Amino acid sequence: MPTGLTQDVGWEIGVSRTIRQPPQAVWEFITGPEGVALWLGAEGPLPTERGAPYRTADGTVGEIRSYRPGDRVRLTHGTSTVQVTVSPGSSEDRAVLRFHQERLASAEEREARLTYWKEAMDRVVTELS
Repeated sequence: MPTGLTQDVGWEIGVSRTIRQPPQAVWEFITGPEGVALWLGAEGPLPTERGAPYRTADGTVGEIRSYRPGDRVRLTHGTSTVQVTVSPGSSEDRAVLRFHQERLASAEEREARLTYWKEAMDRVVTELS
């Protein structure tokens, strides 16, 4: 099976990075207006209620599937699903931020989203540094 192709969720991609910030600070940033603009391209804070809709600046629509404060959010993004998690790093002043997207249509879409998530991660890390 090709890299990134699964039996359950089709094509998927994940990007993670350890950030030198406490997990709660990373969570508050990533779900707040400035962070949401950087990784999702949407305005305002991220909705927290299951089923709440959102729209990105490029017109992509989706809805919140689950929201666990301080831990993870799952949302639809067009026909795919995105999960963002923040977990403790190796010390209390470090956090691991992960972006994961599944149900992608093809290897080409997977490569495009890999580039997108790497760039989004770089933007977030730059703001938090």
